[in-house]
Amino acid sequence: MTPPQASTLPAAGVTETTPRTRAKLGSLRALWPFVRRHMRLFVSWLVALAVASAATLSLPHAFKQMIDHGFSNASGADIDKAFLGVFAVVVVLALASAARFFFVSLLGERVVADLRRQLYAHLLDLDAQFHDRNRSGELLSRLSADSELLRSVVGSAMSVAVRSSVTAIGSVVMMFVASPRMAAFALIGIPVAVIPIILGARRLGKMSRASQDRVADANALAGESLGAVRTVQAQAREPYERSRFESAVAISVDTARRRIRAQSLVTASAITLVFGAIVLVLWSGAHDVIAGQMSAGTLAQFVLYALIGGGSIGSLAEVWNELQRAAGGMGRIGELLDETPQVRAPAKPLPLPRPVRGQIRFDHVTFRYPSRPDLPALEDFTLSIEPGETVALVGPSGAGKSTVLSLLLRFYDVQAGAIRIDGLDLRQLDLAALREQIALVPQAPTIFAASAAENIRYGKLEATEQQLHQAAIAAEADGFLRELPEGYDSQLGERGARLSGGQQQRIAIARALLKDAPILLLDEATSALDAQSERAVQSALERLMTGRTTLAIAHRLATVLRADRIVVMDRGRIVAQGTHEALMAQGGLYAELARLQFID
Repeated sequence: MTPPQASTLPAAGVTETTPRTRAKLGSLRALWPFVRRHMRLFVSWLVALAVASAATLSLPHAFKQMIDHGFSNASGADIDKAFLGVFAVVVVLALASAARFFFVSLLGERVVADLRRQLYAHLLDLDAQFHDRNRSGELLSRLSADSELLRSVVGSAMSVAVRSSVTAIGSVVMMFVASPRMAAFALIGIPVAVIPIILGARRLGKMSRASQDRVADANALAGESLGAVRTVQAQAREPYERSRFESAVAISVDTARRRIRAQSLVTASAITLVFGAIVLVLWSGAHDVIAGQMSAGTLAQFVLYALIGGGSIGSLAEVWNELQRAAGGMGRIGELLDETPQVRAPAKPLPLPRPVRGQIRFDHVTFRYPSRPDLPALEDFTLSIEPGETVALVGPSGAGKSTVLSLLLRFYDVQAGAIRIDGLDLRQLDLAALREQIALVPQAPTIFAASAAENIRYGKLEATEQQLHQAAIAAEADGFLRELPEGYDSQLGERGARLSGGQQQRIAIARALLKDAPILLLDEATSALDAQSERAVQSALERLMTGRTTLAIAHRLATVLRADRIVVMDRGRIVAQGTHEALMAQGGLYAELARLQFID
């Protein structure tokens, strides 16, 4: 089979819908608020930069004095004085340059750290709709690779750009002081040198953005494959995945090669034109020295100023290209920072009653997923659940059972109707306060690459050791946790790799027990377990459900029989509800599901 080309990989949603205008240098203005937070470092850098630039511009004058006065007299004292003057300027330049590098590098580190913190926090706050349409690998690329580009801008390119601009302008001024006629000739080459920079800027900006997009595609592909590495290995698809990644990397390298070639041509053109003009002017100056119209020291001074000015313009050409790449990175980050969640808390949320009773009501709810606007996931769905009641949701795949849990957690907002807890519409509540009242035990629990204690404590961060152990005991997890090499402090590995499926479920149940929320959502926690593990998990679930309003997606008969009421769903609607015996007596969809799914 021929592997698909990386270029066919779907781009992240934000990059499909947002105009690419952010690749312009103007997008770098968004960095200023982050720089402004560290104003003392910024000012210190400017002072060091000013001293270093002044020292640089003083060097040619010091050399002129050394040549014209130090060599023209036989006095050794004058020579010593001239050389000491040059050395003093060099020492000042060295110290100021070191200070400039220190301040601007530290500024870059802190600015990028602030930017990454804000971006990560913003990504956590964005709703499920955003994360549904964006790949996590693409988001991680923006969080890491694009922010690294900005570190280079703040910590290096910005400093070089300002320093080069200052020294270029200062050199031109001093060239006019040294020889107005030669300076006027030299200036002819500068506007000519700027032309290729201006002409190549827009093209380089587009190429830089395209290059970063292809790198993000490759990162997203690698992240997806590594995240499912067991499936890849189980299917013996390592060669296939290597081929896909190699194709993605090859496309990113090819895109980068085109950018680098264009960047090289712009840099070469600018430097050739600048220094070509300088050489031509110096040729004229050499003839003036021979004719006695100019001193050797003045010509040396002019040469140094011309070299400093030409080198500064060459540096600006290179920095311009780097700024274009960074503008592309900031544009991509800016797109994420501009994203606003569709699901958000109201400006003045209503407080939940204390304590929360756990009464739940779905009132004529209609909901369609944004990715499937033509297909209702729930349609005119009405359901009331009393405090402390256990309700089991059953139905075929696609009936809308998981949607009910997602809407109750307010991962999405309904298009019609309302969902209420204790009589309050979810849209009137603070999101964090709402979710604190709900505990979730999913079918595939999330186990973090941390210790067992940290995983359980995720349900209640401030829990004491005693509360932690009590939750683990109630969840039937204490026994196997104590058998681990370091007990509760043992690292569980990525996605709980060191635990079995049943042990992972009991960690998730312990987490829910520790949270002690009045509302419990169960996305059938025993459907994929063996009989022995299921018995342990069922025992833990019985303790967890006691005294709580429970809404459970049921795939096993044990869950159905524990429920006070069974709600049968099909195509987003309730088609029947009642006890197991009553529904079996009625026949219909439930009886068919029970024969196929529940009864062995």
